[in-house]
Amino acid sequence: MTSAFTINPGHPALPGHFPGNPVVPGVVLLEHLLDALARAHPDRTCTGVRRMKFLRLLRAGETVQVSFGEARADTVSVKAAVGAEPLVDGRLTLSPV
Repeated sequence: MTSAFTINPGHPALPGHFPGNPVVPGVVLLEHLLDALARAHPDRTCTGVRRMKFLRLLRAGETVQVSFGEARADTVSVKAAVGAEPLVDGRLTLSPV
């Protein structure tokens, strides 16, 4: 399943990350990825991050395209991109809801 989201430039975590060059903190990006996971696999919950590579900076207002692989017994792959540029490549640990 694929989905998309955009971080609002007014998000309260942005001030200070980094002054004069605001970027979205990884924890905010991860929160949005987990929200997308809940919609893609409503019968599963994330219990951990097995691997997560952040491949570029994300700026507020950029649209992130997210895709999840097929949920295996206890993991699922996640990829995200901004346009043609890879943003995230990872694997999440899952358990039934």
